[in-house]
Amino acid sequence: MQNRITQLFKIEYPIIQGGMIWTSGWRLASAVSNAGGLGVIGSGSMYPDVLREHIQKCKNSTKKPFAVNVPMLYPDIDKLMDIIIEEEVKIVFTSAGNPKTWTSFLKEKGVTVVHVVSSLKFALKAQEAGVDAIVAEGFEAGGHNGRDETTTLVLIPAVKEKITIPLIAAGGIATGKAMLAAMVLGADGVQVGSRFVASEEASNHESFKEVVVEAKEGDTHLTLKELAPVRLVKNKFYNEVQQAYADGATTEELKTLLGRGRAKKGMFLGDLEDGELEIGQVSALIHDIKPAGEIVKEMMYEFNKRKAELSSL
Repeated sequence: MQNRITQLFKIEYPIIQGGMIWTSGWRLASAVSNAGGLGVIGSGSMYPDVLREHIQKCKNSTKKPFAVNVPMLYPDIDKLMDIIIEEEVKIVFTSAGNPKTWTSFLKEKGVTVVHVVSSLKFALKAQEAGVDAIVAEGFEAGGHNGRDETTTLVLIPAVKEKITIPLIAAGGIATGKAMLAAMVLGADGVQVGSRFVASEEASNHESFKEVVVEAKEGDTHLTLKELAPVRLVKNKFYNEVQQAYADGATTEELKTLLGRGRAKKGMFLGDLEDGELEIGQVSALIHDIKPAGEIVKEMMYEFNKRKAELSSL
């Protein structure tokens, strides 16, 4: 399958694995790349020396392209960028910040740059900044999300109508049917996060994987918009947040309640009560834990099968 995304990244299938904190280490990234998609190392939960280790191990585990996701809010982002250049990573996804800050620097070094956005306004700013492609992520997505709460179904055609560079859809995509739908709406490829959380190679805790496959429709909710909007599984910590709202908590009080290390505690260490469990609405459609390569193959099989069925109508 060849299109603008597979050609841009030199991959077989237009399936990009999301660069998620505490989940997307070298094992997951290399497994997805080896299966024909684009694996992405999530640097947001890594110290600089840990990122270097993951990049080196990923290079030893796959000869195919892979990428690194860098949240722009990372405190030592300059150190991460230096490592990315030193280790000759060829594709970088930036998120949670102004794409103008690092795009020129990376492109001057020969790096393909993709920026993640949650609205048309930011998609246009990213295109103006010179990125090579855009990930447009809808409200359904897990983790930190857009304040406008625009769904993937609306966001993708809105962005497609106004940009000229390749477009990757994200948010609520875990199946080949959803991938086909996103591409009918105008996407050139899809970014998949939650489905790969429930993979054997994902570095998040096994208990969190079980929470994902047991999740039902309505088990997640977007909250903490005053800080940074985040979609969470409803648990004890989530209930404490809701009680804080009911009690009229200030932004500072919400910050104190959140504290530090909540995401690590929940997703990486497996504290299912007091940890932050970030996952998308599509978790309600995920029912098993399997190898990442099998997930890629199943998505492509379903995509091609459904496409053929629709073509025969």
